[in-house]
Amino acid sequence: MKRYYITDRKAVGGFHALIEVIRDQLHLGVDYIQIREKDLPARALFEFTLAVMEVRAAEKRPHMPAKILVNTRADVAVAAGADGVHLTAAAPAETLPGLIVARSCHTLGEVIAAQADLVVFGPVFEGHGGEPPSGLMLLQQACKLHSHVYALGGVDWDNAASCMAQGAEGVAGIRLFQQPTL
Repeated sequence: MKRYYITDRKAVGGFHALIEVIRDQLHLGVDYIQIREKDLPARALFEFTLAVMEVRAAEKRPHMPAKILVNTRADVAVAAGADGVHLTAAAPAETLPGLIVARSCHTLGEVIAAQADLVVFGPVFEGHGGEPPSGLMLLQQACKLHSHVYALGGVDWDNAASCMAQGAEGVAGIRLFQQPTL
């Protein structure tokens, strides 16, 4: 099961704490890290992305490094040397040579229209986001429409296997990775 970690510095107590969570997740072998610090101005986002890239470079797993994606800012991703960008389903389709493109999708129509290397689909389960859950049947259909789907929304380590059973390539989340496991 592949793992797609979405950052939220405010939920962990700031930049220093977030870097430690990222370091831990890199050590645990997370596959993707989406830097989703939406409120940061471009310069601060660029500097933080550089810091994350340095942490990844220091990781002892050079044969399988996590891919670093920047939320919505392809310019920052390119400037910082990140691996890709994460876009909303509604973001215009543009050619981003050399960048991995991930998209958030909430409907099957968005999955069909997604011009992306991977799709983060959800919310699958009841979560904190307020959107009604799509459920496992829609996740299964999304997985038939795109070969690289990550289940998002209310996913925890207890229900992750049910997402994989529907054809998901992996699971995605914020709390899933930022909360200590018991």
